[in-house]
Parts: sequence; structure tokens; C-alpha cells
Amino acid sequence: MKSSMKEKLNQILNDQYVQYEKNTPNSHIKHIAASKVMPGGNTRTTQWMDPYPFFVDNAEGMYINDIDNNNYLDFMLNATTLILGHTHPEIVKTLTKQVQEGTVYSVPTEGQSKLADILVERVPSFEKVRFTNSGTEATMMAIMAARSFTKKTKIAKFEGGYHGTHDHVSVSVYPKKEDLNIDTHPGIPEYSYQPKSILDDVIVLPYNNIEKSKELISIHKEDLACVIMEPIISNFGYLPLDIEFIRFIRDITEELGILLIFDEIQSFRVASGGAQESFDITPDMTTLGKIIGGGLPVGAFGGKEEIMELFDPTSLNYDIAHAGTFNGNPLTMEAGVTVMENLTENNFKKMNDLGETLRIKLSSVFNEIDLPVQITGYGSLFGINFNDNQIRDYRSFIENNSEMTKILFSYLRNKGILLQLKNAGALNILMSEKEIDYLIDSTREISSEIKEVLA
Repeated sequence: MKSSMKEKLNQILNDQYVQYEKNTPNSHIKHIAASKVMPGGNTRTTQWMDPYPFFVDNAEGMYINDIDNNNYLDFMLNATTLILGHTHPEIVKTLTKQVQEGTVYSVPTEGQSKLADILVERVPSFEKVRFTNSGTEATMMAIMAARSFTKKTKIAKFEGGYHGTHDHVSVSVYPKKEDLNIDTHPGIPEYSYQPKSILDDVIVLPYNNIEKSKELISIHKEDLACVIMEPIISNFGYLPLDIEFIRFIRDITEELGILLIFDEIQSFRVASGGAQESFDITPDMTTLGKIIGGGLPVGAFGGKEEIMELFDPTSLNYDIAHAGTFNGNPLTMEAGVTVMENLTENNFKKMNDLGETLRIKLSSVFNEIDLPVQITGYGSLFGINFNDNQIRDYRSFIENNSEMTKILFSYLRNKGILLQLKNAGALNILMSEKEIDYLIDSTREISSEIKEVLA
């Protein structure tokens, strides 16, 4: 990109930052104070947004309201979690009742069983399930189970694939372009001094590349306990993997005695039984989170009974102690049951149809303006990617234009629209064409301005 164009784009971005600062003076004050006691002013890196995050006052339905009285149409939905919207009356009612009865106990509650029953009925791969406090914990426990069940220690994950923040999945998640070898997919550490032993235990595969994945899986087959993957990749604007590629991974893992783990922590929202139901491909284990907790901290992992027996203290095959002070806490379980009971087939169809309409309309906008943009997504999920290339894997995704990405996010934020930082998002059951048209019209406005700069 010519330096003059880059300067003009930077000016557009700076103008958006100036406007944002004018709109959010109280958030700025709160952020400065919070930064004195928390690194970055918060406890979740993904909450950061330039030049600083706004502070929430309240939320309801489709909207978040900040402490400066700005309203935001929320397509972020706490990383796709709030599928019923904010402060859904049924969830509020459920939580109010449970708080009055107790918030946590050291023994089981009926809520655990009720939510487990629903999930086992809906998720094709679930014969039994256990609960955790986060998706990170869910993937960690699933990998432990795979190692114990197969009696092998290495795992395979995909370049650019995100599965939480424990060591064995924090490999080659966000590698820099300059660290990537043209011909191989080495394990790139996610932080300084990440132990080499961790990197040695993780085989990194390329998405949508059958030939190379087959080669790597075959080479390491004697040591591979599992392959973990998202069927719809959250890090790439919710890109669904090629069906042929997923089937290949399913077939080769089955053939070689390697467990296949689907990370459906975000993709579970595309159908009653998740992406595995939609794609008709059943893994050995699945991890869940996000929507199943009703907005409270949650994770779950499950699979075949013979695998899950490893967690059963009454079984002769018991091998893995699974503790957690707040696992299956009654607030989360009851809220999760409420969510699941309010998610009907009609809800999924409505959201998915609206998602398809949104993706078509967004594509039409960028075709009309003649900007190089790839619209990705599936079901109620979508992504806007300023990229000349067809996005198929991490290496094509990181060609996204970062300046344009930041401009779109910042402009929409000033227009009262909240997306994820990479300009991805999700729908909830309350949204209609009115909301998506507002997003589309606002996107057209700033994209036309970008096009003028590039002309």
C-alpha cells in the first residue's frame, strides 16, 4: 500500500478515535483508574479495544448501554454467548429464584442432571458429559481424557486454531507472518519461555489441506492421542471448514485410533446439536461453553461412555480426578436449562436464515463499492474480512488489511454497533432485518469513504 494511502487511512482511524473519546469521557476516567490496579485496566485481554474500552452501565435485549449514555447494538454478544439477548426475563427469573435458594453447594443439584439430559439428547457425540467453569477447562479435560484413553501423549491442533489458554493448545494460535515457514507448520510459542517440551508434544496441522495433514498425522500416528479442531473456525471470521476436509480428518483419526475432539464452544449455536449435527459428522468427544450457561461462566466436555468412564470414581477404569469448586454450580446449571428450553428449531432456523441474509447483503455492499472483502460465516455467525484472497487457512486469513479492519470496527462503534475486534459477530433470537440493515447501511457508509481514499 502506498504511504500516502496508508496515511489517509490512519487519518480516518484517528478521526474515529477522537470521536470515540468525545463520546466516552467517563469510561476514559474509569479506565485510567482501573489501569492502576489491573494490567490493561481489565482481566480479559479480549476486552481491550483501542484507545480504551468503554464501561457498561447496563444491558437489555439487543443493546448494551455504557456509563456515558451511549447505546450499542450488540453483535459481539460476549463472544457469541448471549443467544437469547441480555437480561432475558426467563433467565432473570430463574437466577433470582436460585439465588434465594443458594448459590453454590458441595453436593450435586438437580440442575446438573437436567442440563446434562438436554445436552446428551441434543449432541450426537455425547453419551455422557461433565461440566467445567470455562471452555478453556473443557478442552483441557478433553485432552487429558484422550491421553488416558489412548495411552498416547501428543496432540494435534491446527495453525491459528484457538481452544482456550492452557499450555498445550496455546501453540501457533497467533503466529507472526515472519515466523511462519513456507513449507512446514512448526509449533510457534504463544509466550516467551513456553517450555520446549510443550511444543514437542503438539503437532500443528494446516486447515483445509488434506495432503499435508495426512502426511503429518501419519508420521506421528504412534504418538497422537487426539486431533482437536473447530468445525467452524472462530478465529477466521467463523469460517466453516470444507466438509470434505472434516470428513477426511474423521476418517483418518478413526482408522489410526486417534480421538477426534470437536471444539464446539462457539459453533454449538448453529443447530440444536451443533455443527456436528449440521455437517453430519460425529467426533469422539466434544467441548461446549458460551450459550449453554445462560451468560454465566460455563464449559462442558463429553463423548463416548467408555471415554467418560475415566472420570467415574465407581468405575474400574477411573483414572482422572476432575475437581473444580464451581463445576456445575446451580446458578449456571439452572440458567443453562432455561436457555436450552428457549432454543427451539424455529429459533435456529430464524437466526440462521437471517445470518444468510446478512452475509448476502454484506457481500452485495462490497461488490457494489468494489472493495476486496471476503464475507465468511455460517448459520448465525458472520465475519467481514478486508482480503483479496479466498480465506482457507490461517496464512490466508492474516493477509487481512489491519488498517481497514480497525477503521470499520471503530466507525461502527461510534455508530452504536458493537462487533468483535476482527469484525466478526453473531445474531441472537431477538434480531430482525431492521438490525442487520442498520449494520449494512453503516458498513456501506464507511466502506465508501475507504474506497475514495484508495481510488
